[in-house]
Amino acid sequence: MATHTPQELADKLKDGLLSFPVTAFDQDLLFDETAYREHLAWQASYPVAGLFAAGGTGEGFSLTPEETATVVRAAVDEVGETVPVLAPAAGNTAQAVRNAHDAAAAGAEGLLLLPPYLTECDQDGLLAHASAVCAATDLGVIAYNRANAIYSAETIARLAERHENFIGFKDGIGDIEHLTKVYARNGDRLFYLGGLPTAETFALPLLQLGMSTYSSAMYNFVPEFALEFYRDVRAQDRAAVTEKLNSFVLPYLEIRDRAKGYGVSIIKGGLRAVGRDAGGVRPPLQDLTEQDLADLKDLIEALPAGAPADALQRA
Repeated sequence: MATHTPQELADKLKDGLLSFPVTAFDQDLLFDETAYREHLAWQASYPVAGLFAAGGTGEGFSLTPEETATVVRAAVDEVGETVPVLAPAAGNTAQAVRNAHDAAAAGAEGLLLLPPYLTECDQDGLLAHASAVCAATDLGVIAYNRANAIYSAETIARLAERHENFIGFKDGIGDIEHLTKVYARNGDRLFYLGGLPTAETFALPLLQLGMSTYSSAMYNFVPEFALEFYRDVRAQDRAAVTEKLNSFVLPYLEIRDRAKGYGVSIIKGGLRAVGRDAGGVRPPLQDLTEQDLADLKDLIEALPAGAPADALQRA
């Protein structure tokens, strides 16, 4: 059972770094619960504000509803007393509602409402979809603004007015005018988090638009660096942010952009590079090539301030 009210959850998440743990797979690409629990325990040993199980970086799109429920239960059981665990609500409306029920039964603290199954839809349809999920649960719900789920400022306001447990807006588009409208219309009623890939690249400018936090995928394998970067962003230390962009984030993006789908694959590659292998990615994604993995490992080992050495020492 959730231990935070939706508003308590929002207050906790809005002022700390968030992350989406990878889902560990074995050599047959089946869920490896032991490896997953080990990864979650390591992630929760750092001061992260919330962990989203079976999300995008967790390859939630490749999990069956039964697997999603299993992954969320394992996460809650392993680290739920230490850090809030949030679950996905994905797919068609009926499946998203099922995900919501399963998440509540597992003891998750909240939900990330992912875009519905690929189809064209307008604002009334998005409103009905999101409302169905909010009405199906007492958990706090965060809408993910991405792909075919681009919520207008007015639709977000209507959700906030209808559902007390609608608490957050995550953006994966980066349209400044749109974000300005959403924040201006809804203000402090919600909290706002960045969800563009790779979020660190956009974190400082989006802070000015009301996005006090973001989801860091690289936290999976360089948690010390990710937390330092977040602290620099919140302090609005442009020089420190720029130095970290140049020394790690931008070269990292160069590797990530070598193949489609590498946004997830590079995270598992990073874990392999620091000695915390969580297995490969499921099709249609593809693992990093040996050269790409070697380049990533060199980049991690060159991180300043001893971050890579500390990560490797903990492995």
